[in-house]
Amino acid sequence: MKLLIVEDEVPAAAYLRRGFSEEGFAVDVASDAESADEAVSVNEYDAIVLDVMLPGGDGFTLCRRWREQGLTTPILFLTARDEIADRVQGLNLGADDYVLKPFSFAELLARVRALLRRGRTPPAPPELRVADVVIDTARRRVTRGDRPVPLTQREYQLLEYLARHPGQTVTRTALWEHVWESGSVPDSNVVDVYVRHLRDKLGREPEIIETVRGVGYALGGAEAGAEPKRPE
Repeated sequence: MKLLIVEDEVPAAAYLRRGFSEEGFAVDVASDAESADEAVSVNEYDAIVLDVMLPGGDGFTLCRRWREQGLTTPILFLTARDEIADRVQGLNLGADDYVLKPFSFAELLARVRALLRRGRTPPAPPELRVADVVIDTARRRVTRGDRPVPLTQREYQLLEYLARHPGQTVTRTALWEHVWESGSVPDSNVVDVYVRHLRDKLGREPEIIETVRGVGYALGGAEAGAEPKRPE
C-alpha cells in the first residue's frame, strides 16, 4: 500500500511517516500544496492523508481540484480545523473522512485501513490466498501450507502486492513504484534481489513466483496471454 502524507509541520510529518512505515506502508510526504499536487499528478496512491492549512494553498482547494480531475483515491483530512463548518466543507468537497488534531495514531491507522477496504470493489478480503500461500493482511502474517513464513517489511509489501494481482504478470517498474517510496533511486536489480529472498523463504518446491523473462513476475503463474500489470 502506498500512502501520501501532506503535512507541513516537520515533526508531525516525521511521526506519521514512521508510524505508517512501521505498519507496512510505502510513504511519500509533501510539505506544501505545490509538491502535493505534483506528487498526485505523477504517482498512484492507495490513500492520501491531507492537512488543510498548507504553504502555497490549502487542502480544501487541493481536494476539490483532485476530485474535479477524476481522482478517486480515498482522502482523509487530518487537521486542527475543528469547526463543524470546516468538517462539512471538507466532506462536501469529496473527502472520505475528517480527523482532528491532536489524534490517536491507532485510530488514524484504523480509519485509513477502513477507507482502503471500502475503496476497493469488491472489498479487500482479510486474507489473500494464492495456491497454498495465505496472507493475513490485518496481522501481516504469511503461511505456506502449515508453515509460518517470517518476512521483512519490504518482502511482505512485495508479496502482498503480487498477491493482489494473482496470476498476472506484474512489471518490475510497477513493483518499484508501488512498494518503494517515490524519489528513491531505483537500483538496477533491487526488485530481483527481493524476489529471490521471497522465493528462498517461501520455498521453491514447488516454485510459486514465476519469472516472466524481460518483464517481471507473476504469483501463482502467469495467465496464458495475460497482459502485464503496469503502473496506471
